[in-house]
Amino acid sequence: MAGSDPLPVAVIGGGPIGLAAAAHLVQRGLPVKVYEMGVTAGSNVRAWQHVRLFSPWKYNVDATVRALLLEHGWQPPEGETYPSGEEFVAEYLEPLAAVPALAAAIEYGARVTAVSRLGIDKIVSSGREKRPFVLTVTAADGRRQRRDLVRAVVDASGTWSTPNPLGAGGVQAEGEEEFADLIAYGLPDVLGRARSTYIGKTTLVVGAGHSAANVLLDLVSLSDADPATTAIWATRGTNLSRVYGGGANDELAARGELGTRLQNFVESGRIQLATEFSITAVRASGGQLVVEDATRGDVRRLGPVDRIVAATGQRPNLDMTREVRLDLDPCLESTKALGPLIDPNLHSCGSVPPHGHRELAHPEPGIYTVGIKSYGRAPTFLMLTGFEQARSVAAAIAGDLAAADDVHLVLPETGVCSTRSPDTSASTANTSCCGSSPATPVPEVIRTSCCGTRG
Repeated sequence: MAGSDPLPVAVIGGGPIGLAAAAHLVQRGLPVKVYEMGVTAGSNVRAWQHVRLFSPWKYNVDATVRALLLEHGWQPPEGETYPSGEEFVAEYLEPLAAVPALAAAIEYGARVTAVSRLGIDKIVSSGREKRPFVLTVTAADGRRQRRDLVRAVVDASGTWSTPNPLGAGGVQAEGEEEFADLIAYGLPDVLGRARSTYIGKTTLVVGAGHSAANVLLDLVSLSDADPATTAIWATRGTNLSRVYGGGANDELAARGELGTRLQNFVESGRIQLATEFSITAVRASGGQLVVEDATRGDVRRLGPVDRIVAATGQRPNLDMTREVRLDLDPCLESTKALGPLIDPNLHSCGSVPPHGHRELAHPEPGIYTVGIKSYGRAPTFLMLTGFEQARSVAAAIAGDLAAADDVHLVLPETGVCSTRSPDTSASTANTSCCGSSPATPVPEVIRTSCCGTRG
């Protein structure tokens, strides 16, 4: 892909990984165009700006980006402190987007609706790699479309805008759309903007990840102000080791503290827990809601509740890339090579072996999926992973395969990892199955939250 091609490299998404990819490409002297559908950099992060990351600043800054920012007078935050989403945007993403070389490359309010090859559909094989990509772009006014030609595509569009439904079967439960005004998805600001919605009410939180943990802990805090505030927690499975975590053994101490506090509140009765509950229907009940599980023949019910929070994760939107040749894991919809390394059916920890452009590429030459979208529906993505992905992919696009293949990734271990392989009949807990750890643990904080991009 190196050479004198005047067309830019398209980076779809102006979040932390997309901007990191753009910075690496700029550093290598390649023309770049960043398409961000929000009105500012990190627009999806702003949706959970009230949440505090469970990884400190030192794990949330790309090394190349750091050097670039320092050249422009950036004052780095203290590395051991924990930013909120709002602080992460204000102190990192906004300064990065304002660096002149990037500011000139970013278009806000630009929604890429399709990626294709010029003049051919995905069926045609002959000469595909010689044709530029065509991006169908809807501009900020939403009323006009244009076609942009680019030499390569780095898809860092994320998954935040496509949450998983409440329904356990992967589609909306019966009644989910009807009662959508009483259901929140993701991470509502329970203690802030949405306080009046939840205080004094009974809320059902569905999901077994860190997003669910944060909402539940916020509801417990709200119950201190009004004891009528009640939290009910429903999970589809029975193994809560991933969300409870490794406690003091977690090398991200804030993540360990998050799980420990949640477990303590469940065991003390402050949070009512219902496991093995797969929601198939949402029904009205005297001005409130009841959820049903009809997956085992009889019908089990939870409720009545006033509100529901579906903290059930996200999934990639694949519509945009329908006309290019992708190779996806059939289970996770991640890039295929990553699937076995991150599949929660096989292991539950947040580590993943070092990987780069080769694992993130597709049969369509010149297109890469990076960031949380590369993980598909898997729930364990960390920003450190995305930064190394961005570095490797940028090197590959620049034609520097030696640098692109020289991948290094060391992630903080969770302190608990359940593994199951086709040759293993039982899970093994509290073992390290996926990677090595940094030399020093992370200091502890009291109220923390997700890894930076996903709960």
